[in-house]
Amino acid sequence: QVQLVESGGGLVQAGGSLRVSCAASGRTFSSYTMGWFRQAPGKEREFAAAISWIGGRTYYADSVKGRFTISRDNAKNTVYLEMNSLKPEDTAVYYCAARLGAGGGAGTLEYNYWGQGTQVTVSS
Repeated sequence: QVQLVESGGGLVQAGGSLRVSCAASGRTFSSYTMGWFRQAPGKEREFAAAISWIGGRTYYADSVKGRFTISRDNAKNTVYLEMNSLKPEDTAVYYCAARLGAGGGAGTLEYNYWGQGTQVTVSS
């Protein structure tokens, strides 16, 4: 069982930066691929980024590539999403997710565990 708790969301102006974090419980955090998804009002939850437990390979949605960076600290059981050059369309609730297995995992059904989400609002 893995429990995930996100933090770090908030309000930022367009063009600004924000880092959200996800703290995970459990002794086998390093064995999980970790992902970040987001859901804007009235829209479906969508993939943003993932980092594999094998080699730390990273995967990004085209909409965030070059602006967002996912990273993990296995010693702290924490995964981060650094968001730069933020746009109003990045406004959403950001969810952390964990899945067993390697690979990017861009589908919500591929993930076994989810956090409660943290709100990110980008003003224009």
